[in-house]
Amino acid sequence: MAAEIKSTSQGQTMVLTLSNPELRNALGPEMYAAGVEALSIAESNAEVRSVVITGEGTMFCAGGNLQRLKANRELPPEVQAQSIEGLHSLIEAIRTFPKPVIAAVEGAAAGAGFSLALACDLIVAADNAVFVMSYSSVALSPDGGGSWNLTHALPRQLASELLMAGERIGAQRLNELGVVNRVTVPGEAMAQALALADRLNERAPNALASIKELINDAPGATLTAHLASERDHFVKNLHHANAGIGIEAFLVKTKPNYM
Repeated sequence: MAAEIKSTSQGQTMVLTLSNPELRNALGPEMYAAGVEALSIAESNAEVRSVVITGEGTMFCAGGNLQRLKANRELPPEVQAQSIEGLHSLIEAIRTFPKPVIAAVEGAAAGAGFSLALACDLIVAADNAVFVMSYSSVALSPDGGGSWNLTHALPRQLASELLMAGERIGAQRLNELGVVNRVTVPGEAMAQALALADRLNERAPNALASIKELINDAPGATLTAHLASERDHFVKNLHHANAGIGIEAFLVKTKPNYM
């Protein structure tokens, strides 16, 4: 069975399912391209307000296909570089996608699977889910932005332990550290991720897009530059039709119906 990303709809939420069950949903170039394409389509579809990424069956993602990596050792380095560029295009597509992206994690998120989950805006995970940066276990270094995201989210010493020693870390511990947003009983990560998506879907898409852009830009911006960006986003959103809808609904205590 070929590796693929399946795209389905749950109301206003697009669900992207990593499907490569024979290899525990290991990632590959065909999946990277499909993910980028699906997000591009969703971006221009006003009916899609959010995206949930999950894995088929009881496993989120085992990371890279080691047999493919082994074979690529016999090929020119450019072959693997091109493959990683495909993964990185998917990571950047998730980060720049102007709508919320939620990872629903059951089982394990290993290697690039962990990196993929970290690229999402929010993570919902089963309480028995395991996250592991397994690269160093096979004499490799991270890709998919894993080292960037962990060093921005965690103290240096803990990020070093996860990346260098390949230590496994559970969903509950990551929740305590602020990396995982919701912890559920096994089998409920998808349902809880969809419930969270529904809450976000009720909010103004333009405001969420601005918030995501501000969050993305904050780490590299000075306070002065970021304040200017906040000002510009605020003014733009105040003069959007949705602000009129939201303010009026709040004042008269009704539920807003955003465009």
